[in-house]
Amino acid sequence: MQYDGLTKGIAVVFGGLTVVLTAVGLLINPAVLFLALMFGASTYFMYYHLSGKMAASLYERVERQAAQNTGNARRGGFGAGPREEWEPPRDGRRARRSRATQGGQRRRQGRQRRQAAGGRQRRQRVQSSGPNPAEAYKRLGLDPGADQSTIKRAYREKVKEVHPDTDSGSETEFKQVQAAYETLTDD
Repeated sequence: MQYDGLTKGIAVVFGGLTVVLTAVGLLINPAVLFLALMFGASTYFMYYHLSGKMAASLYERVERQAAQNTGNARRGGFGAGPREEWEPPRDGRRARRSRATQGGQRRRQGRQRRQAAGGRQRRQRVQSSGPNPAEAYKRLGLDPGADQSTIKRAYREKVKEVHPDTDSGSETEFKQVQAAYETLTDD
C-alpha cells in the first residue's frame, strides 16, 4: 500500500501515547485510562490493517456473500458468484490481477495508442458473431443511417426496458440489444 510507512509511524506514536497515558492513569488520575483505552484501540486497528488481516477478512466475507448470491441466481435472482481466478493480497501487497483484467487493460491501452496516433480507428468485426447493421437498426427501433447520438439514446432507452433486473426484462433480449449497439457504434 502507498501509505504503509505513514500508518506504521502513526501506530507507533499511538502505541507510545497508550503506554504513557496508562502510566499517568495508574499513577495520577484514573480518568486518563479512558483516553489510553481509545489510543490503544486505535493502535490495535492500525496493526490489524497493516498486518493484512483486515483486508483478508473483508475479502473472505465478500467471497462468501458472492457464493450465497450465486445460489440465489439459481432460484431466479442475480449474483456475481465467486471469482476463482482472483487471489487476495498477501502481506499488504496488491492483489494479483486476473488475466481477464490484464487483457482489458491492454485493450484500453491499445485503443488509447491508436487514438493518439491518428484518430479513432474502426475495429474489424466478424459479421457472423452479431447482427448485421439492418437487423441492429431494427432491434433498436431506428431508421438505417441514424447518427451516433441517436443510436446511443435509443440503446439506453431499450436497455432500460429489457434489462434483466427489471420486471419485464429478459437476459437474451438484453444481450441482443447490446450486440446491436456494438454493431452500430465506432468504439
